[in-house]
Amino acid sequence: MSSSNKILKRAFDVVVSFIGLLCTGWIIIITAILARMDTKLSGFFKQKRVGQHGAIFEVYKLRSMKHVEGVTTTVSTDNDPRITRLGRFWRKSKLDELPQLINVFMGDMSFVGPRPDVPGFADRLEGEDRILLTIKPGITGPASIYFKDEEALLAAQNNPERYNREVIWPKKVELNKAYINNYSIFKDIEYIFKTIF
Repeated sequence: MSSSNKILKRAFDVVVSFIGLLCTGWIIIITAILARMDTKLSGFFKQKRVGQHGAIFEVYKLRSMKHVEGVTTTVSTDNDPRITRLGRFWRKSKLDELPQLINVFMGDMSFVGPRPDVPGFADRLEGEDRILLTIKPGITGPASIYFKDEEALLAAQNNPERYNREVIWPKKVELNKAYINNYSIFKDIEYIFKTIF
């Protein structure tokens, strides 16, 4: 991705995330209060993710899971007992992603790009695959749209963590490399509209 494209992409992110926060800030506050009442924990969920150049940052989401003794898996599926009824609605409607507008505005993320993964995936990329670390991770992107039913897909597996590592993750890398190598701001806008509608 050229320097001019990176500048254009960042300018787009700043302007649109600012407008988005102005328009949806009240929704984020109300849903965070509801999430706190629902889970008995903080309404916002923060987790360390791998960002541009491998830097670690905290991603913000609405909390959709409660604490369940003995359940600690890092791969969440549709049948995860920790997901509350309201949390399922957050996830299905994608409202749980709204707080990531803060991440975009602050510069940790972009609207479009590879999804930010927990340490152990993106930070272990090798060779030409490390191109994924040259851009900011995104709220949505080609891999997010391709695997829009990822949780249901994982829930159908006997070993979801292994399936994620051996099948889903390599495909995401392939899709995201193609996105970066063929970048266009118009494609970004297309991915955003596909995600919303």
